[in-house]
Amino acid sequence: MGVARIFKMVVGLIFLGYSMIWLLAPTNLWRENWLLKLKVQTDSKYFGEQGANMLVYTFPVLLIAVLGCLYLGFNGNSRSSEGKIKLERFRKPILVRGPLGVVSALELVFLSMFLALLLWSFSTYLTIRYRDIDNGVVSHHHHGHSNDAPKWVQKLRSSGFYLGVLGNICCAFLFYPVTRGSSILPLLGLTSEGSIKYHIWLGHITMLFFTAHSIIFLLYWAITNDLVEIIKWDKTGVANVAGEISLLFGLVMWITVIPRLRRKMFEVFFYAHQLYTLFIFFYVLHVGFTFFCIMLPGFYLFMIDRYLRFIQSRQKVRLVSARVLPCETLELNFSKSPELNYNPTSIVFMNVPSISSLQWHPFTVSSNSHLEPDNLSVVIKKEGSWTTKLYETLASPHSTVDRLEVSLEGPYGPISADFLRHDSLVMVAGGSGITPMMSIIRELIYRKATLINGSSSTTPRITLLCAFKHTADLTMLELLLPINTRVLIPIDIAQIRLEIKAFVTREKEPQPTSDKGTPLVRTIWFKPDVPTDHVPVSTVLGPHAWLCLGVIISTSFVAFLIIMGIIGGYYIYPIDKNTYEVYSRSSRAVLNVLVVCVVIMGIGSAAALWNKRRHIMREGKKIQNVDAPTPTSTSPSCWTYVNPERELESFPQQSPMQYMTKVHFGARPDLKKMLREFEGSSTGVLVSGPREMRHEVAAICSSSTSGNLHYEAISFNW
Repeated sequence: MGVARIFKMVVGLIFLGYSMIWLLAPTNLWRENWLLKLKVQTDSKYFGEQGANMLVYTFPVLLIAVLGCLYLGFNGNSRSSEGKIKLERFRKPILVRGPLGVVSALELVFLSMFLALLLWSFSTYLTIRYRDIDNGVVSHHHHGHSNDAPKWVQKLRSSGFYLGVLGNICCAFLFYPVTRGSSILPLLGLTSEGSIKYHIWLGHITMLFFTAHSIIFLLYWAITNDLVEIIKWDKTGVANVAGEISLLFGLVMWITVIPRLRRKMFEVFFYAHQLYTLFIFFYVLHVGFTFFCIMLPGFYLFMIDRYLRFIQSRQKVRLVSARVLPCETLELNFSKSPELNYNPTSIVFMNVPSISSLQWHPFTVSSNSHLEPDNLSVVIKKEGSWTTKLYETLASPHSTVDRLEVSLEGPYGPISADFLRHDSLVMVAGGSGITPMMSIIRELIYRKATLINGSSSTTPRITLLCAFKHTADLTMLELLLPINTRVLIPIDIAQIRLEIKAFVTREKEPQPTSDKGTPLVRTIWFKPDVPTDHVPVSTVLGPHAWLCLGVIISTSFVAFLIIMGIIGGYYIYPIDKNTYEVYSRSSRAVLNVLVVCVVIMGIGSAAALWNKRRHIMREGKKIQNVDAPTPTSTSPSCWTYVNPERELESFPQQSPMQYMTKVHFGARPDLKKMLREFEGSSTGVLVSGPREMRHEVAAICSSSTSGNLHYEAISFNW
């Protein structure tokens, strides 16, 4: 505990210093005093002006990221939820229905602080600059522009310039929420999927400022009869054309995130968002790498994460079996390395090349890494075109598919099971939103059956409220338990304090879920005539992934400094002498970006290759025996052979879940009444389902008089 506290103090001090820099950056104290002194000390022939910005803006964040990797590597699994308990009252929803969605008090405070930073920066920059204009002081930002223009025109240009600076501030934080393997987000109690909304907020504000910045400069050039600036690419100054190209790519991404367009044309949104690489590339050419160092740390960490995900996505994973339900739902079961551990509500991104080589879709992991150490499962409901093709490929009675090529990214999720801190747990699910609850229930089963921290595991009372449209959808409850119930669950299910209330909203009485003689749940086992490149699901960096990530971040950045120091000192400096009037600014930016990409790819590939060889040496030829899975819950006589490589198993229609489930037909759950039954004890309320359901539950928790209902949503916000 002592080491953890010291770590938190060190990280807190670094973060405090980094925050103070953002507050002081607009002031003359920083720009005309401290920053100038720092530039004198760091303006060497090796790095030039960018040395100061890398030291002030880049180094502190990368240091926090490396320290975070060390903390998570040594202390991540034993992380206490004490901090979350202290902040529980601030996590209560404040805004429920509005353009921002569900916003907690803590989120509202930080959002207000960030907006205050933007307002403070803009007002301070303009106050100082307007005073200089009134006094006839020339700004170095106006190099190449006439100062004979009326003062109001000069002030217009300054306003446009500093709107661009505000956009850069937003851009500096834009990539942290979408860094799925981030070591910074867990330190704040966040997950990448839960932080997507912050990326959306920042994206909107960023594009708003960049668009306003561009419009004002167009007006300025029109007023000063200098529209030729539109096509100007200054060798040692600002490349206006690069900025315009960057803005164009940004606008395309911005338009495609319109909610209605994103829902109806997800593929357009997905492919358009891949333009971020061109957006950033031309943005760097526009502002120069020295200025880009301000936002470099977030993008640098994102690029490392993105490349490691690319390496993982090149692997084909071994598909063991698929469970087919009459509600047009699949459960895919993959072979998993026992070393891979993950927490409940984790997600994976899945790609099936035979359906689409480019599309990746997120799915919640329904299995439990402790209860099922050799398997990883995801549940997929037939809804969109991609899932329809997948369902038809596997579930069709006439299908002859004996194996399926699948690639996975992840899993990604929380670093601890914080829901265990509550006395009661209410899980509200709508339709396929029940899938995250499966992993939670399996985790609670595991906790109940084992000793945690040397004492008997205590589990909260669990109530599952689930709403379905049709009777057939009730079969999804069959997936709450693993496929091999008797082998994997070492206790009687009745010992779990679990109550299930299911509501069928569109039918007033039970309907047949399958034709007579047709099994309720079918399991398809794929015999492994498996290519050698089909491997169990595992992480790219192995069981010590956090420590390995810390090594990658630190060594790659040191390599970047060494290479750029050599290039700057022995190639650029002899040409330019740090005058910045000879060597092309764009060429300097391209060299820096190229070196960043090379060191990340080189160090990342070396780490992945080292882990792969280490895994092969340790495991040898140890491969999970998936050739003849023999479920103990059914006898061999119930197996039906479809072809020599494909086997079907029919599950018995009686299930342990039936004894815990009460089904209500023709009505929706009265969530307000049901949740108020839990007032008086600490109750975690987890909701996963349609937007309307999440907002309703958030409103109930927000209005709770006792304050004991602790809201948490599980959903894909993108």
